[in-house]
Amino acid sequence: MRVAVVAGPDPGHAFPAIALCLRLAAAGDDPVLFTSPRWFDAARDAGIGVRRLRGLAPRAEDDDEDAGARIHQRAAHISTEILPELSAMLPELVVSDVLTAGGGMAAERLGVPWVELSPHPLYLPSKGLPPIGSGLAPGEGVRGRARDVVLRTLTGRDIRRGELQREQARSGVGLPAQDPGPVARLIATLPALEVPRPDWPDNAHLVGPLLWEPTSHVLDLPPGDDPLVMVAPSTAHTGLAGMVETVLEALDGEGVRVAVSTLDTPPTDLPPWATAGLGRQDELLRHARVVIGGGGHGLLAKSLLAGVPVVTVPGGGDQWELANRAVRQGSSILVRPLTPESVRAAVRSILADPSYTEAARSAAAGVAVVSDPVRICHEARASADAR
Repeated sequence: MRVAVVAGPDPGHAFPAIALCLRLAAAGDDPVLFTSPRWFDAARDAGIGVRRLRGLAPRAEDDDEDAGARIHQRAAHISTEILPELSAMLPELVVSDVLTAGGGMAAERLGVPWVELSPHPLYLPSKGLPPIGSGLAPGEGVRGRARDVVLRTLTGRDIRRGELQREQARSGVGLPAQDPGPVARLIATLPALEVPRPDWPDNAHLVGPLLWEPTSHVLDLPPGDDPLVMVAPSTAHTGLAGMVETVLEALDGEGVRVAVSTLDTPPTDLPPWATAGLGRQDELLRHARVVIGGGGHGLLAKSLLAGVPVVTVPGGGDQWELANRAVRQGSSILVRPLTPESVRAAVRSILADPSYTEAARSAAAGVAVVSDPVRICHEARASADAR
């Protein structure tokens, strides 16, 4: 099956797309990844065909202060820009990242079935949950449920505005204003990070985290046998700055070793008990006792899959939501604001209390019940053919 996989350049979205391509290729399918040239070499080295995802550059008319306009208007523009190349490859299925909605629009314009990839929990609004992003657990009792109703009402206007923007964007490229949505949704997270809802979509499938390492290099660990703390600053533009410097100050003299995993230029002038650079995170996690990160889904899911608890220092975007879910699950301590004292206390607590590690291992065990994303893609294509 020829599959076009469309994802933007952010590592939190490009990496799961690459991981899915590898799964499809291993099953005998022929995936082609539409993404930023930033990941071309790594994807090609992994044996994946690549195409430039055109239309990513901001335009003069774009309003980046308006999230709805940014997603939907740019999605329509991207769908037009990639249409010629997408059509030329004759895809039998398109998989479109949830933030790169142009892939789905382009598939619809070609009459090709498409699947949405959410590299995190399901973030659709629900009649049974507080608004996504609040970080709140579902309200209990009369007061809790009333609180959630009020919060959903307050956010309802913004949701409807986004729906209207999507309708306008679709109409602008010749599609019906009403969005039929994807044939299926791949929810690439751990069950432990999901929240039960009464209106779970019939076409949404938990498939477990889709993880990929952008390097084969293994980072050298600091000498000694003290507990290893892995630090991974957020790759998202909404992540907090200054994490590495604060963590090093916090853990100086604490009897631990530190390994800083970064895609960017690593810090220099490190103490002898610390190392930094680009290296396979799965290898670091084999040795780590604690992870410190920004709460992005990729690192959080990878850490929990390895059974390693997390000190989460959330920035913007969905990091607050994910951090609070991990805290409620028992595998994380949330730190805000970021100070040496708060980081030091959190690391001490996790190292001293085995319940955090037990909760992380419990989260990892949940991957046994997820669905196979390749099977879901094949079934989506078959169901579309049967219509």
